[in-house]
Amino acid sequence: QVQLVESGGGLVQAGSSLRLSCTASGGTSNTYVIGWFHQAPGKEREFVAGITWSGGATYSTDSVKGRFTISRDNFKNTVYLQMNSLEPEDTAVYYCAADASARTYVPTTQTGYAYWGQGTQVTVSS
Repeated sequence: QVQLVESGGGLVQAGSSLRLSCTASGGTSNTYVIGWFHQAPGKEREFVAGITWSGGATYSTDSVKGRFTISRDNFKNTVYLQMNSLEPEDTAVYYCAADASARTYVPTTQTGYAYWGQGTQVTVSS
């Protein structure tokens, strides 16, 4: 059983930065694709970014790609989402998810992931 724990969320002002962490345990978690999703109140959970075990990254939009960076440390079984130039529209609960099916690409929908963390709140004030 894979367990994922997110951390690093908080309340910040627009223009600030946060680094989210997702630490995995159980199974061969350092080989999994890890994705980050966010869910704003009243909205669907949406893909933000994901990374393969070898470090190949995929981002949801050009705006995210220009402000967020996903990376991983396989020795620590941890994936990071560095978020810079945060905007009020980034306010959401951020979830990490793991795909243990040995894909070599990043799924961009929820159905591509079997394991989910509990989420961490990110609030950006204007």
